Amino acid sequence: MIDRMPVLVDWVVRFALHVATGVLAVAVHYSLMAVLLRAGTQPVLASSLGFVAGAVTRFLTAYFKVYAPTGTMRAAMTRFLLALGTQFFLNSVLLAGMLEMRMSVWRAQVLTTVLLTFGNYLVYRLWVFR
Repeated sequence: MIDRMPVLVDWVVRFALHVATGVLAVAVHYSLMAVLLRAGTQPVLASSLGFVAGAVTRFLTAYFKVYAPTGTMRAAMTRFLLALGTQFFLNSVLLAGMLEMRMSVWRAQVLTTVLLTFGNYLVYRLWVFR
């Protein structure tokens, strides 16, 4: 059990960093989304464009501050883009589904973000930034 403690601590610390840098990425996502919504952009499109801006923020902070990639930036970026495509799809589907259930735009977006956070961490930790 004691031998496993450093591994557990590393997972906890990196998850905390994942969440902290995720807050920054979400701030970028939501800020752009808010601007676009005020400009009259359809909610799913506004969220999608914000998602892309947040994704750029997420990659750079994850690569340089959260994980310790052993491969090249190019390899991590390729895997990140594949994971991102899945996240983009899930973000759009979940948001659209919640909007269909008459949930408010922001409540639906926050819930979507929370639901995706845990899966994203596992994918990033175990595959993207390995």
